[in-house]
Amino acid sequence: MTRLVLAALCLAMIMIMIMPGCGQSSRASIETSTASFDADLDFLQQHTAIIVLADRRRTSRVAVAPAYQGRVMTSTTGGPGSTVAPSFGWIGRAAIQSGQRQPHMNVFGGEDRFWLGPEGGQYALYFKAGDPFDLDHWQVPDAIDWGGWDIANQSQTSVRFRKHMALANHAGSRFDLDVDRTVRLLTEDEAAAVLGLSPASGVRMVAFESSNAVTNAGSASWQPPSGLVSVWILGMFNPSPQTTIALPIVSGPESTLGPAVNDAYFGRVPSDRLVVKDSTVFFRGDGRYRSKIGLPPSRALSFAGSYDAAARVLTLVQYTRPAGAARYVNSMWEIQREPYKGDVVNSYNDGPPAPGKSPLGPFYEIETSSPALDLAPGQSYTHVHRTFHFLGEEAELDLLARATLKVGVADVKNAFGENPR
Repeated sequence: MTRLVLAALCLAMIMIMIMPGCGQSSRASIETSTASFDADLDFLQQHTAIIVLADRRRTSRVAVAPAYQGRVMTSTTGGPGSTVAPSFGWIGRAAIQSGQRQPHMNVFGGEDRFWLGPEGGQYALYFKAGDPFDLDHWQVPDAIDWGGWDIANQSQTSVRFRKHMALANHAGSRFDLDVDRTVRLLTEDEAAAVLGLSPASGVRMVAFESSNAVTNAGSASWQPPSGLVSVWILGMFNPSPQTTIALPIVSGPESTLGPAVNDAYFGRVPSDRLVVKDSTVFFRGDGRYRSKIGLPPSRALSFAGSYDAAARVLTLVQYTRPAGAARYVNSMWEIQREPYKGDVVNSYNDGPPAPGKSPLGPFYEIETSSPALDLAPGQSYTHVHRTFHFLGEEAELDLLARATLKVGVADVKNAFGENPR
C-alpha cells in the first residue's frame, strides 16, 4: 500500500463509521477480531454468500466470497475435539456490515485477493488519463473492487471464477483482458511437494492456492512504451505483538545486487522494526506501526512468511516466478524514470496513520506480483500464489521454517532481540 492509498482507506472508513478522522472508539473494536473460523464464517454468511472449500475430514477449510471478486476471506486448520478452530484471514467487518459502496476502495479484507498493477505512474491503472496523482483522483478499478465474479465451476475443494475487464491506464492505453481465477485447497501430498517436506504428524495445516490466468482479449499487443500490467495478489492477516515477518533473500553485496530491501514507501523503517541478518529480512507484523517494504527481482526468492510466537502459527506464502524475470511494474504515485523496476514481494504492517488515529485494521500483508506482462492478442500468463498456515509445537514448525525461509523459528521469534508484550 502507498501512503495515499492508506489515506484513501481512512476516508472510506470515515464514510462507513460516520465519525471524523477514522476515530478510535467503536472503529477499533469492530476491526480487531479474535473470532474463531466458525464465528467469522457466521458473520460473513449474514452479509454475502460464501463457498467453503474443505478436505474430507472437514478440518482444513477455506472461505471464498464470489461477491467480493472471488477472494479468499479466511481459512482454518480446524481444531481437534473441542478446540476452537482458528481464523487466519483479516476481515474488514465495517465495510462488509455497511453493505454500501465506498469511495476509492472497498476494504473487505481477505487473505488472497486479486488486483492488477501498476497502481501509480504514467501507466497507472488507478488514475484516469490526465488526472493528477492525488487522493481525490485515486480509484481502484471497478472490476477488482466491486461486484461479483462469475462462477465457472466448483467442487468440494475448488472454485473457478471468470471475469472480463476493460481498463484504461493513465497514458490512455486500453486493456481488454479475461481473468480466469481458480482457488483450490491443496492436498497434503501437493503441499509437501511445494514445501520440500511433509509436516510432522502433530502439526495442523491448511494450504490453498489461487491460480490467476490473465489473457490479452484485445486486438493489439501490450507493449512497454504504452504500458504493461501485472497480476498482484495481496493477503491480509491478523497481527499480534509477537508476529514477525521473515523474507529470505539472495545474499550478496549491494554493488552487484542492489539494496537488500526497499523500505522507502513511507520513509525509512526504524531499526527496531526492520533488520537484515545474513540472507533474511525481518519485519514486525504487529499492526502498531504503518510501514511497508519490498524485495526487488535481484533479491526476492520464492517463499515469504511470518511467525506468531504467541499462537505458534507459522504462515508461508509461495508463488510462481519465471527464471530470469527482471521487469516488474513500478506503482509509485509519480511520473517514473524507471516504470519497470518495481518489487516482486511486498509486506505491509498496518498502524495508526497519525498520532491519536486508529489503524485501518489492524492487519499485516504479504503480497506477490507477476512480471510485467507484454502479451500478444490471445496470449495468457498465469500467476500462482499459495498460502500455508501451520499450527504446532515450535520444534515441529522449526523444520518447516528452515526448509522454506532458511531460518529457524527461534531466529524469527528473536530477530529483534526481545520478547514483545
